[in-house]
Amino acid sequence: MNTFHLAGYPRVGAKRELKFAVEAFWKGQNTEEQLCQTAAGIRRQNWQTQIAAGVDLLAVGDFSFYDQVLDTLCTLGAIPARFGFDPARLSLTQYFELARGNADQVAMEMTKWFDTNYHYIVPEWHSDTQFSVHAERLIAQIKEAQALNQDIKPTLLGPISLLWLGKEKEDGLKRLDLLPRLVPQYQKLLRELANAGVDWIQIDEPVLAVDISPEWLAAFEPTYRELAITGTRIIISTYFASVVEHLNLLQKLPVHGVHIDCVRAPEQLNVFADGWPQNKILSVGLIDGRNVWRANLREVINTLQPVAEKLGNNLWLAPSCSLLHSPQDLAVEEKLPAEIKNWLAFAAQKLQELGWIKQALAHGCDSIQQILADSDAAATSRRHSKLIHNDAVAARVAQLRPNADQRHSPFAQRIEAQQAWMHLPLLPTTTIGSFPQTTEIRQARAAFKKGDLSAADYETAMKKEIAYCVEVQEKLDIDVLVHGEAERNDMVEYFGEQLEGYCFTQFGWVQSYGSRCVKPPIIFGDVSRPKAMTVNWSAYAQSLTKRPMKGMLTGPVTMMKWSFVRNDVPLSLVCKQIALALNDEVLDLEKAGIRVIQIDEPAIREALPLKRAQWDDYLAWACESFRLTSTDAADSTQIHTHMCYSEFNDILPAIVSMDADVITIETSRSDMELLDAFVKFKYPNDIGPGVYDIHSPRVPTEAEVSHLLRKALDVIDQRRLWVNPDCGLKTRAWPETIAALQVMTDVAKKLRQQLTD
Repeated sequence: MNTFHLAGYPRVGAKRELKFAVEAFWKGQNTEEQLCQTAAGIRRQNWQTQIAAGVDLLAVGDFSFYDQVLDTLCTLGAIPARFGFDPARLSLTQYFELARGNADQVAMEMTKWFDTNYHYIVPEWHSDTQFSVHAERLIAQIKEAQALNQDIKPTLLGPISLLWLGKEKEDGLKRLDLLPRLVPQYQKLLRELANAGVDWIQIDEPVLAVDISPEWLAAFEPTYRELAITGTRIIISTYFASVVEHLNLLQKLPVHGVHIDCVRAPEQLNVFADGWPQNKILSVGLIDGRNVWRANLREVINTLQPVAEKLGNNLWLAPSCSLLHSPQDLAVEEKLPAEIKNWLAFAAQKLQELGWIKQALAHGCDSIQQILADSDAAATSRRHSKLIHNDAVAARVAQLRPNADQRHSPFAQRIEAQQAWMHLPLLPTTTIGSFPQTTEIRQARAAFKKGDLSAADYETAMKKEIAYCVEVQEKLDIDVLVHGEAERNDMVEYFGEQLEGYCFTQFGWVQSYGSRCVKPPIIFGDVSRPKAMTVNWSAYAQSLTKRPMKGMLTGPVTMMKWSFVRNDVPLSLVCKQIALALNDEVLDLEKAGIRVIQIDEPAIREALPLKRAQWDDYLAWACESFRLTSTDAADSTQIHTHMCYSEFNDILPAIVSMDADVITIETSRSDMELLDAFVKFKYPNDIGPGVYDIHSPRVPTEAEVSHLLRKALDVIDQRRLWVNPDCGLKTRAWPETIAALQVMTDVAKKLRQQLTD
């Protein structure tokens, strides 16, 4: 029979048990032992779910308290020397400090994991970086799984991808030069795992799915020749894009198997299957590990049947990628509309689908006759449902006038019209939008949703929070204010709840980074805006101050990318539908007197295809969609956007084409490194590089903020420079927020004075 396996399973727990345990540990409310007990319980439940679904090789090594790249660095002793930690004696507290920073050191940089909304900790490479194996925690998890009397398969991040994902911290250093020092430690690690009873090991090399240079490709054969002699059987895993251009390399590598993603790149299946070596496993991912739609089982089985006939038991079955990116279990959802729920599959259901596919390939479709009938019925229901299609929305997109996405005037004219009424000083200060989501805010929201708090009382509670937020900003002397977003549960979910074509889960959580989880809405049909979503809150906030108040919206690309998006129409169509719905909101905000509007697009770089050949098409419709959100806005209305935790160097022409009046970007963790690209490209509009890291609980010093601002002033016209934090402040507490913003505004005032003297 064909082997059924997976790379990883959601690790936060069905109801975010790990999140709450980790945050309690950070606050000193539980012990390390209690945290580890919670983690062990989650792992045990995950393995039991896999066993029940018929998995042949349990996933091990997929669990993490924070991030799998950080875990790999700790296992290989490659933590930054600047922290002064001993890799052999790294405590759990120190592990978290690497990710979150401490009083002496800023946190390690964080960025997006390929084109997902998951964030990984970026390795720091120096010429003297040392590697050493410390696999005790991984081996302990292996022993936990082995105690269940099941075969296992640990998953490791591969050495070449690990180096590629990091950054050189010295001039002249090439990451690849560290490979000869790294490979022997991978050998040692694999031998230790073999001694622990491990037979199969999955090594993820996702770098194969991007456009990498010949020198990186040339490193694969000698690296895996060295790893092939360690006493373990290796399967290399790739995902998120086609790797068909590397077919010859993957056929020849001295490994026992290769996994390919045939959801993102279905065209590569037949290319790989034809002539695949008889002595090598081909693992095929035809169940989508990144979306929530139920598989059409008959189509999947029909696709796999000829491949199974060619490869026999050398065909393995798996999700397209780790199920880390999927919600855990559809069974616990009680409020989804029944018709839509029948179209969905979360991680637990995806495992069941793979079990049924395995059974059908082994015993024929008759062995799962009722399962196939149910799958066929769900596919037919979704295809013809009246819930999906809205003729008015389709007509609005189809009838867009030429140049509908263009502002009335160029930036040079708009900025004059804006400054004429805003009267901003040099180095104007602002924030990115959200302020602390306090216990009181969360309790009021929960009570309102349960029906225990009336709509009037909820509005009163939120207005009280907004008034406090405005009061704090005025005392801090911030120039452009925000209302703080007290009423918002999430920057995507909040809007999706008010748009047609979206639906929501109760427990559809996925990890974004560390203890931060998001609950992406599901776009199941055509999107439209029935009524205003933010106007009343922003207008109330503006009534409390004479300073400019920013209206806060989430952009169309991010609304799409951070949702589970429908897969029955092109993404470009979904994005334009959302853009037009947001345009209605922009114009209503403008009518209500809100003349500064921020339309956040943190996902625009994240959504970039991994293959450069597909970039131009994506960037054309993505940037057009952003521009459509502000079409017909007056020149005097200032449009901001915010982007964070991504590399923008190679798409700056597209970012310029978005034509936002002000862009704010995350730069503090990288010491303004990202700003270099904006400067080299001569970014023409206003820019606000983040001057302190909001994901760390530490309050920055004046020296740190001044250092970053002076670096920015060295390369940006002082008339074009804004001062702001890296990102929104919802995850922070009020005391640290006020202290950090006080530092920021004090530094801005001092530099402003120096510039005008």
